[in-house]
Amino acid sequence: MPRDGATIAREAFVEAMRPPPILTVSEWADRYRMLPGGAAEAGRYRTDRTPYMREVMDVLSDHSPVWKAVIVAAGQVGKTTGADNWIGYIVHHAPAPTMFVMPTLESARNSCRVRLDPLFESTPELAERVASPRSRDASNTSTFKDFPGGPLMLAGANAAAGLRASYFRNLVADEIDAYPRSAGEEGDPLKLAERGTRTFGYRRKIYLVSTPTIAGRSRIEREYNNTDRRRYWVPCPECGAFQVLKWAHVRYEREGDHGPPIKGSERYVCADCGVLIPERHKEAMVAAGEWRADAGEKSDEVAGFHLSALYAPPGWYSWWDAIRDFHEAQGVPENLRVWVNTVLAETWKEKGDAPPWEELYNRRERYKIGTVPKGAVVLTAGVDVQGGQGARLEVEVVGWGRDRESWSVDYVVIPGDPAEPEVWRELDRFLETTYPRAETEDPVPIRMLAIDSGFSTQEVYNWVRGKPRTRVMAVKGREGQAAIVSQPRAVDVTTAGKRLRRGVQLWTVGVDHAKSEFYGALRQKRPTNPTRDGYPPGYCHFPQYAEEYFKQLTAEEIVPREVRGYVRYVWEKTRDRNEALDCRVYARAAAAVVGIDRWTEEQWQEAEGTAPSGDSPTEPRRRRSSSGYLSNRRERRGTWRRRRRT
Repeated sequence: MPRDGATIAREAFVEAMRPPPILTVSEWADRYRMLPGGAAEAGRYRTDRTPYMREVMDVLSDHSPVWKAVIVAAGQVGKTTGADNWIGYIVHHAPAPTMFVMPTLESARNSCRVRLDPLFESTPELAERVASPRSRDASNTSTFKDFPGGPLMLAGANAAAGLRASYFRNLVADEIDAYPRSAGEEGDPLKLAERGTRTFGYRRKIYLVSTPTIAGRSRIEREYNNTDRRRYWVPCPECGAFQVLKWAHVRYEREGDHGPPIKGSERYVCADCGVLIPERHKEAMVAAGEWRADAGEKSDEVAGFHLSALYAPPGWYSWWDAIRDFHEAQGVPENLRVWVNTVLAETWKEKGDAPPWEELYNRRERYKIGTVPKGAVVLTAGVDVQGGQGARLEVEVVGWGRDRESWSVDYVVIPGDPAEPEVWRELDRFLETTYPRAETEDPVPIRMLAIDSGFSTQEVYNWVRGKPRTRVMAVKGREGQAAIVSQPRAVDVTTAGKRLRRGVQLWTVGVDHAKSEFYGALRQKRPTNPTRDGYPPGYCHFPQYAEEYFKQLTAEEIVPREVRGYVRYVWEKTRDRNEALDCRVYARAAAAVVGIDRWTEEQWQEAEGTAPSGDSPTEPRRRRSSSGYLSNRRERRGTWRRRRRT
């Protein structure tokens, strides 16, 4: 029977007024999300592939009472895809103004190109709502995606203007541990971003995502601790007991007592019945798992999730991968920290306690002070400038070998006020010092000298200005810097206020990182048979220095302090004098600039003199300085005043 116009109009009106179906984010993703052709598993998205992500995504659904979800997770578990699914859900099913924040504006633009544009183009329901990025339409740029009910804005945590530009209902804050402490002069960028959602009250949604970093400094750890702290429990295939997967229960066999792990031997020990579980059972265990809150009851407002890579699905990251990476990271604190952060999804606890100075004093070795022991192929020096009563320069010369094994070669004090030119003339002469090799007597020069500019800054700059950049660098310590050294910046200026590109350059030194690395190296134990087994990476050798040197070397510790409402770990002195520690940190910075952390096998062979052909770059021919001063230390010993600690 044909329908009249009134019937058709009535049906259209009813259809228009019908509320959209109630969908969870995971249901939307299973129904609509298509992974692009370049993805590892292209085609229809399946939540069953990462079943632990179902609840993580569903608390972000429009009808969920949870307004904030926090996930601290390892790499390769699907947390990023979960964020993308929620964005797709918003654009298609629950449109509202949304902000997507990455650590920097550049990383936000990269995420747009690598993640969001493929998301919109590969899913038809999204492609019809968001213009193609190739259309040159102002509604779709690298920082702005317009859609009906939108838009989606992208911002960098380093740019305050983008964070406070407007108000939005939804916030995706990705990799928040990489955010700067402050967005310009306007404070914590995460707090700035969250402020933009307040207008929407209980209807707002916030999703915070990150792998963790350092304990006490990690944003995601702090946010997670303020939630119901959910963890994913899986059943044992043998006894059915539920448990959280932990690294302490992973077992594997090794080749001999200290050899590499054997692939195929990896097992997981059930915490209840003790059975050894092969990894082939992991997929079924994870599929039958469930989220449980540490607090007992799950919150209806703020939900937190913790997930390690031990849960990753088959083909992504296996238990064997975790074992292999753990084995390769041994002895290298930076690599072990990355493994703890990105595999276990746990914060790295800085170990800022040096061994007792007596322990280092008692393990002194018999090589001669002022000689270069076998294994040390390049020399660097660190200079600390002291003023006031007893003004002086203190210098340590350090020899470096493979795997950052180090030898203290010499420790020198140049007395005198840094304001007096004679002190700097003495340092000139010291820079031309060469040290004989213990086995061959061949002279070895100081490859790079780093001098602290924190005190007597202008005098330091004046001295550095006349020196080649390939041999001398002015440095200044900076707390919180992740790298040993940063890119240098020009500090000399013209009368017009412009920086001179060829003037003095200042390198900032990540003192937190350098001290943590050094104290970790000091804790390395001397092997029972070093001739057979070698020394562990980073091992530190010392000659017969006096007690005072070792007391200064261990004169700091890392302690928790509350700073502006947050707990931070800071380095504090345990005694008045720490010049030896500062000198070692600067010598390490010089070694980083020389490149010992990135030398190839061919470069090490060349430096050691074992390359098939060519001369070692660390063994230039003996030469006279421009002043006629002989650089061979043996020929001019005693020609300038110095005092070594005894």
